[in-house]
Formats: sequence, structure tokens, C-alpha cells
Amino acid sequence: MQVIVNGEQRELPEGTTALQMLETLKVQPERVVVELNLTILKRAQLPGAVLKEGDRVEIIHFVGGGSPQAVLTDTPRMR
Repeated sequence: MQVIVNGEQRELPEGTTALQMLETLKVQPERVVVELNLTILKRAQLPGAVLKEGDRVEIIHFVGGGSPQAVLTDTPRMR
């Protein structure tokens, strides 16, 4: 079946769940949020969310970072 994942068409076997799709794409479920047809799925819903022909899936990755020298304070930094 054809589904659209992050704007690209993908071929997946009939009956593929959202969790299986992530496994196929080698994406760790705990590091992403999955949106299926404009609805955000809870992580517990991934194993039971069966994808259908034409579904639109967005996989949103968490990104962290910042400067290791950054310090959170209530006062502005002086240079």
C-alpha cells in the first residue's frame, strides 16, 4: 500500500502499524512523535494504529542542544 511519510510516498505492506513503520524506518519510537492524518498518536497507540492506503504520516524528531557553556540564570551575562 502507498502512504505518505514526511511528504514522500512509501510502499508498506497491508496491515502495517505505525510502530512497525517506525521499526522499518529504523526510528526509535521514544525519540519521535507520530502524526497520522493530522492527529497526534500517543506512544501507546502506535502498536494498534493500522495504516491504510493514502494515509499521511508525519514523524517529528525531538532535537536537543545548545551551548555547553550556556548557563540558565535570572541575570544577564556580562562580557
